[in-house]
Amino acid sequence: MTTTVKWYQDGTLHFGLGIEDTFVPQTRAGERALDEYELTEHYENWHGDLQLASDVGAQFIRWGIPWHRVNPAPGEWDWEWVDRVLGRFDELGIRPIIDLLHYGTPLWMQSEFAHPDFAQHFADYAVSCAERYGDRVTDYTPVNEPMIHARFSGDVAYWPPYLSGERGYNTIALALAEGFVRAQRGIAEVLGERATFVHVDATARFAGDVDGQHRALVALQRAQSFLVEDLVTGGVGERHAMLDSLRASGVTDDTLAWFASHAVKPDVMGVNYYPRHSTQLMEEGIVHAGGFVDPWPTQDDGVAGLEELLRTYARRYGAPVMLTETCVTASVEERIAWLDASVASVRGLREGGLDVVGYTWWPLFDMYEWTYRHAGTPRSESLLTMGLFDLVESAQGLLRRKNPVADRFRQVAADAAANAPIARTGAVR
Repeated sequence: MTTTVKWYQDGTLHFGLGIEDTFVPQTRAGERALDEYELTEHYENWHGDLQLASDVGAQFIRWGIPWHRVNPAPGEWDWEWVDRVLGRFDELGIRPIIDLLHYGTPLWMQSEFAHPDFAQHFADYAVSCAERYGDRVTDYTPVNEPMIHARFSGDVAYWPPYLSGERGYNTIALALAEGFVRAQRGIAEVLGERATFVHVDATARFAGDVDGQHRALVALQRAQSFLVEDLVTGGVGERHAMLDSLRASGVTDDTLAWFASHAVKPDVMGVNYYPRHSTQLMEEGIVHAGGFVDPWPTQDDGVAGLEELLRTYARRYGAPVMLTETCVTASVEERIAWLDASVASVRGLREGGLDVVGYTWWPLFDMYEWTYRHAGTPRSESLLTMGLFDLVESAQGLLRRKNPVADRFRQVAADAAANAPIARTGAVR
C-alpha cells in the first residue's frame, strides 16, 4: 500500500498569503455590516487578486467562504461565486486552505453562535462544502481564531450575540467547539485520508504586572486562549485550568465527556502572531475591559514572542506548527524589516529541530480596521497598511498597487535552499 506524503510532510517551508475575510453581517443601531470582501472589493476583483498572489510566489492562500452569502436561508445554497473562485485556484495551481468560519454566521441564524442548533447548522455547511469541492479542496480551517470569537462575541459584547463576562465567554467557546468537532468529523467522512485540517488560533502573551494585581486575570485569559482547541482535542480533564469556570457556567461532566470521546486533532497547528498586538501589557493600578471596547496597551516582543508561541503550540498539541498570520501595520520599510526578521526566526527554529511547515503573510493586500463597523466614517479612514499591495481609492474603485514588500516576499518564498528540508539530528526543542 502506497502512503501519500502530504504537503506539510515534505520537509520544506511553504510560503503563503491570506486574504482578509472577516464577516460580521448582522447589524443593530450604530453598526454597519463588516464584510472585508465587500470593503476591499474582492467580490469583484477575485480573478486578479489570485493572480497577484501567484505572481509573488504564494504556494497557498488562506481564503474564506462567506457563509452568510452561500447559505442565504436554512437548507438553501448558492455556490456560484465560490465555484468560480476555486476554479481560478485550480488554474493557477495555488492550494486553497479554506476558512469555513471567520467570525460571521448567516443572517437567518438568530442568536448566532448561541443558537441552540448552531453546531449542527455549521456541520451541515461544512459537509455541503466538502461534498461540492471534494475533487479540488482538501485543506480546511474549520474555525479561525476561536479565542477572538469567544472574546468579542461572548466576553466584551462587541459582536453578536453580545454576551459578556466569563460565563458569556464559556457559552460561545462551547458552541464553537462543538461546531468545530462536528464540522471536522463531517469533512473527514466525506474526504477520508485526503483531508487536512489546519487549526488556527490567535495568541495571547502577557507582560508587565503579571504576578501582582492582575495575576488572576492573566491566569484566566491564558487558560481561555487555549480553551476551544483544548476542548476539540479532548484536552479538558480534571486538571484543566478552566474546569471550575466551566462548571460554574453550567457545563456538565457529560458535555466534557462528549468532547473527550469525539476529539479531533490538527494535522497542522496554526499560530497567528502580530508582534505589535499579541503581547498584552498589564499595568499596575489600571484595569481595561479589553477588545476594541477598552483595549489594553501592548508590547512589541518581536521574534522572541513568535518563537515562544510556536514552541508552546507545538508542545501542547503535538503537531507540526505553522505561522498562519503575521505582519506589522506600518511603513513599507518596517514591514520588510519584520518580514525578514520573522522569516529568519522561523528558519532558525526549523534548524533547531522544530517542525515549522509554513509561513503566512497576512494579508495579500491592505484591509480595513474592524472598528469600521462602529465608526460611521468613510472606509478610507479605516484603511490599514499591511499588505504586499496597497489599496488605492480611484474613480474605478480600489486599485491594487504593488509595493516593495511584494518583491521581498517573492524573494524569500523563492529561496529554495533556505526553505529546503533540514536534516534532523537532535530532539525537537
